[in-house]
Amino acid sequence: MDDRKLTDASCRMALAALMHDLGKFAERARIEEAEEKDAKGITRRDINAQLYCPHFDGRPTHIHAAYTGIALDLLERHCPELVGHDMAPFAPWKDKDADDSLINAAAKHHKPETFLQWVIATADRVASGFEREEFEKYNASVDETPQKTNHYSARQITLFEQIRLNGNVGDIPLAWRYPLNPLCPASIFPVRAEDCEVNEKAAAQREYRGLWLQFLAALDDIPQSHRAHLALWLDHFESLWQCFTQAIPAATAFNVKPEVSLYDHSKTTAALAVALWRYHYDQAHNAEEVRKKMEERADWSESKLLLVQGDFSGIQDFIFASGGETQRRAAKLLRGRSFYVSLLTECAALRVLDELSLPPTSQVVNAAGKFLIVAPNTDRARAALTRVQAELDRWFLAHTCGQSGIGLAWLPASCDDFLHGQGGESPFRKLMKRLFEQLEEVKLKRFGLCNESAPNLFANFLDAFDSAKGECKIDGRSPATEALDEKREIWVSALARDQIRTGEWLAQHERILVTRNSLDHNSLKLSLFGYWVNFTGDEDISGKFGREVASGNLQRVWDFSLPESADRPLWSGYARRNINAYVPRFEEANAWDAEKYRDVDDIEESERRPNAIKTLNHLAVDDRRLVTAADGIERWVGVKALMTLKGDVDNLGLIFQKGMERPTFAKMAALSRQMNAFFAIWLPWLCRTEFKNTYTVFAGGDDFFLIGPWHSTIRLARRMKEHFGHYVAHNCEIHFSAGLSMTKPGLPIRHLGRLAEEALDYAKTCNPERLKPPPKNSVTCYDISVTWKKFEELMERQAALEQLAGELQMSTGYLYALLSYTDMAGKEKKRPENALWHSHFAYRTRRMLEARIKGGDDPKSVQERRLRLQAALADEIAHKGIGRFGESYKIALFNYLYQQRD
Repeated sequence: MDDRKLTDASCRMALAALMHDLGKFAERARIEEAEEKDAKGITRRDINAQLYCPHFDGRPTHIHAAYTGIALDLLERHCPELVGHDMAPFAPWKDKDADDSLINAAAKHHKPETFLQWVIATADRVASGFEREEFEKYNASVDETPQKTNHYSARQITLFEQIRLNGNVGDIPLAWRYPLNPLCPASIFPVRAEDCEVNEKAAAQREYRGLWLQFLAALDDIPQSHRAHLALWLDHFESLWQCFTQAIPAATAFNVKPEVSLYDHSKTTAALAVALWRYHYDQAHNAEEVRKKMEERADWSESKLLLVQGDFSGIQDFIFASGGETQRRAAKLLRGRSFYVSLLTECAALRVLDELSLPPTSQVVNAAGKFLIVAPNTDRARAALTRVQAELDRWFLAHTCGQSGIGLAWLPASCDDFLHGQGGESPFRKLMKRLFEQLEEVKLKRFGLCNESAPNLFANFLDAFDSAKGECKIDGRSPATEALDEKREIWVSALARDQIRTGEWLAQHERILVTRNSLDHNSLKLSLFGYWVNFTGDEDISGKFGREVASGNLQRVWDFSLPESADRPLWSGYARRNINAYVPRFEEANAWDAEKYRDVDDIEESERRPNAIKTLNHLAVDDRRLVTAADGIERWVGVKALMTLKGDVDNLGLIFQKGMERPTFAKMAALSRQMNAFFAIWLPWLCRTEFKNTYTVFAGGDDFFLIGPWHSTIRLARRMKEHFGHYVAHNCEIHFSAGLSMTKPGLPIRHLGRLAEEALDYAKTCNPERLKPPPKNSVTCYDISVTWKKFEELMERQAALEQLAGELQMSTGYLYALLSYTDMAGKEKKRPENALWHSHFAYRTRRMLEARIKGGDDPKSVQERRLRLQAALADEIAHKGIGRFGESYKIALFNYLYQQRD
């Protein structure tokens, strides 16, 4: 079987496994087709129950398996050709003698008989981490009925609520659920159980029915021409499946918590099933002998699986590399380079999949420069991975001089390694630990430069330079080969030119085509590991590309459009990648000529059009306000400054390795996907709707890097913290730390990155109580680190200060004097004489009030007012402010002062 046919066969196996629990969706929706009767008056449901459902005590159980068969029949017209002579590894669908048809393999996972059926049944059990005895009880359970709800009304509980780093969740009532909605920015947030679980069976069924009809209608959006390329179509279908099943509980039977979505369970089942089948197929094992072992679980200790990890190292070096021309094109470069990191990671994962002839569903995780693929543990697979690593190394050494790279690591695993275990013993937890350790080891061996066979990095390096073109004016080190402008005055490397083009095209397009040969249609100059990236937006012109599909040139179509509203499903007919991020734009013509921007003249003539990307210098003045002074003259106030915001989730490794009580492969994949969704789905939508002047340099996985106007970015950080708490079901053990760094416009980009990283490091190590380990969950602002709780309290103090300052028209001299008092208060324990700040404050306050409140006809009344206001200022500033927060009170003071500057 050649590579293309092997990939197609693997895709069919993946589809069968991906759809094995399709019946849960269809049965809960009570699809009408199940009640259709044959000539003898027997319903399709009853016919299929005899074929696919196990029977206990004289009645069928797991009736959803019957609905899987019915529903797959309904989906046939939407799918690639599944009826014909070559349906490997299955027999042709609807052949009356075909026990090993795709539909039987999918629907018989509770009643397997043949080798292929046992492959999917095994993958189903491995994904859930079932011990043998536990599965037998589950398989014998008569109905899907938890304690308080039926399987129609039960809604998915959140894994986040159950994470415990120092003990298990036990019998604590779980209060949060995911609403039964398609994937969108709003639906990824949990709600109270009472707000989405209904006890009325018919109402719950109607909810499922509505979702089912949306799913069927959306299935028609996949271009019909793409069915000719199985891997391409399956990539689209998987995104559709995720969109409409990400909130459907995969299991509600026996003693199983409804905590994993139908999508995450079926996706991991598909990845495992393909790897298991390929392990035996690639080595030409006897199918009947393997079937017998699978039935008895006699082969569960055999290392059939290979977990392949990819990790992009040196992301910051890649994004912030700079030369003489970097600053002028900072916005485009940040935008283009950030997106390029995602492109490189996606193409590297695709290269692994193609080299191993695996379907897109074998890629279980891909977020923030990391991916995880499940492959067969064979000599062929390991040799292929070695070739891919060499190819990746050559690309990064040639174009980044080794400052960045993607490392691959692979770890053999058996089915037993995926068991969740009993009590404190968890084989899967040990497997996760080995995965994390192996990834750290790979980072230390980048490019294998210490090996005897290591490439000579600088061989013929100087010969590559053209004296007339010199070095790349963007990265400052590579040979220049491309003209950046029509006058051919500025020369850059091909990579730098592609990064700038990417920054330009992202403002105009929301879809990319990945091809074997360049389409010369907004195409990048460099091939990414053998793939060409082409930007497109118009579906009629480029989206369907039937001829390119038929020729085999079109490999993938990835939609990365931002959501238009909080409740609109993230589905456009194509495979979705959450690799886009929000970028601020000029929304109207001539907006760059506004009075606010009169001193900003760095927008290029060619960029002067609606929807043009704002430069960082424009962002620096976006928080300035037009105010009317007492003399009636209008003036702009507020400091011109940028704020970088960098953060990541605290203790992420511990969350994955220790946080789950009964860890499974499906749970791990779900937790990774859901962690990524907050930063990759919700955050860009928030920026698009409320914080429109924010650059998302990168956001995904567990971290983020944003640049925006200084004060708006502080408000954004607070909003993120507030919503993240809601997102993780208010679990106090899951939180993130962040660093805020304020800079003047014009500072080199690499310095912005370094300052943001330093601010985040300070936040991570903030530990005034000297606790072990440090509590993290902190933020650094103006080089001062405080807990998020204190930060919010300081924002309250800032609001109170603003009110008092407005009423009393405090002088800037008085307010700046308060800064010195905060310094004294912060050092009071080290130097007792600093306690004099109290008297200094009282004296300065009295003098300020004497100047503001003059004597009149009633000196006693004036004096009483002065004393009353002095007491109020002492309570607010000296007691609640400086006295409570010490030096940290500067955060409130700076926030107020910077808003008043001319």
